[in-house]
Amino acid sequence: MPKLGTNTKPAIVRVQSQERANEILQICEENDWKVIVGIEVDKEEDISDVYKLLGYKVENTKTIIKDEVVGRNDPCLCGSGKKYKKCCGK
Repeated sequence: MPKLGTNTKPAIVRVQSQERANEILQICEENDWKVIVGIEVDKEEDISDVYKLLGYKVENTKTIIKDEVVGRNDPCLCGSGKKYKKCCGK
């Protein structure tokens, strides 16, 4: 499967203004990514492909992203220094 942002599989983006299109194009040019930008004023912006290339977690996609599972004896995620079972895991 071709990699996103290449000639064979460019990122596809939909924005609502020329200024936003220029921002997206600048980001992609800096990173040497190939992109197709469409300007559609009456539709919602969709820049999820660029977010994927930047490494952000993208919501509302068909891909399921599993969150990190915290074990009972792992340190608590709140930073208290206690074990999870003695802190937020109660």
